[in-house]
Amino acid sequence: MRARLAARLPDAVLEVRTPAQLAGAPEAFDLLVLPYLGPASAVAGLAGSGIRLVQAQTLGYDGIAAHLPDGITFCNAVGVHEASTAELVLALVLAAQRGIPAAVRDAAAGSWRHERRPGLAGRRVLLVGVGGVGREVQRRLEPFDVELVLAGRTARPGVLGADDLLGALPGADIVVVAVPLGPETTGLVDARFLAAMKPGALLVNVARGPVVDTDALVEAVRAGRVRAALDVTDPEPLPPGHPLWELPGVLITPHLGGDTAAMDARIDDVIVEQVRRLAAGEPPANAVLGPALLA
Repeated sequence: MRARLAARLPDAVLEVRTPAQLAGAPEAFDLLVLPYLGPASAVAGLAGSGIRLVQAQTLGYDGIAAHLPDGITFCNAVGVHEASTAELVLALVLAAQRGIPAAVRDAAAGSWRHERRPGLAGRRVLLVGVGGVGREVQRRLEPFDVELVLAGRTARPGVLGADDLLGALPGADIVVVAVPLGPETTGLVDARFLAAMKPGALLVNVARGPVVDTDALVEAVRAGRVRAALDVTDPEPLPPGHPLWELPGVLITPHLGGDTAAMDARIDDVIVEQVRRLAAGEPPANAVLGPALLA
């Protein structure tokens, strides 16, 4: 990243530091870019430093507020991961609906086993979360001849509200969860949610692991009530021996959602724009925590 940014920001001073090196540092860095998928606690060491603006490489920022020192503005990476996460949703849905994981296992064993699968066309898809990722998922699913039902926090034309969510579950063949993690969404997919799903329906989680009650999901899959395609888990990483690894009807990817080769150019664009705004005396883009929200 440093080499790429140096070519685009020839007048900027670019430093690579660890959080420990930044703690109490007297230098007044204008901008700190956090490592991708680094721990939220990394920002705690910024207390007493000269840093006043932090840029994440992720869209989600769960846990940051508990560690962010006063006086520091935190910005997330809007526009970097939405498209690639939506791509993965499509890949997970198609793989699960067409039985691709089973076919790969059969191929590895040299076994030719023809089996009819449900497919995607003509299915009703309930999309829970209509933010940046949700809208990109919607765009990619619409050409597949599906019936899309959208659900968000509040009801509005074309979007169900949170109070309508349970009532929409029995009619959905596929439920895609793409909500941010917060107090309202932690444990959203619980035993009650799973029990309301259509028998044999597919749950796709590209949000955050704690959005789903893992124990309740294991029970529901083990009973054959639902299937699951998960890019995020709780705990994460999922430890060896966890029942989700072995249960039939579960497809797991290791938090691949936003991480593609396209990410580099997109995050570079975000950082270059933040530097331009700093130089021009403009407010930072995509501030989600800190004093810039009050400006």
